[in-house]
Amino acid sequence: MKDEELLKRITFNPEIFGGKPIIRGMRIAVEHILGMLASGSTVEELLEGYPFLEKEDIQACLVYARRVIAHERVEPALTA
Repeated sequence: MKDEELLKRITFNPEIFGGKPIIRGMRIAVEHILGMLASGSTVEELLEGYPFLEKEDIQACLVYARRVIAHERVEPALTA
């Protein structure tokens, strides 16, 4: 599945988590999935623990994170 198709799985709803990105309109935040992956959970563990998720949902979270980071601006540190 291409990135643009995956990103359609990431939605925003001001009524859920204050408008943070969520997966397919459900009450599960992209941030939560990324945090679990960062803590060492595997995709298989996530899919087992959240049976309503699909592998493409997790892929979509990673694509979303990459896109956000790609637009970050890094400023050089000023030294005295």
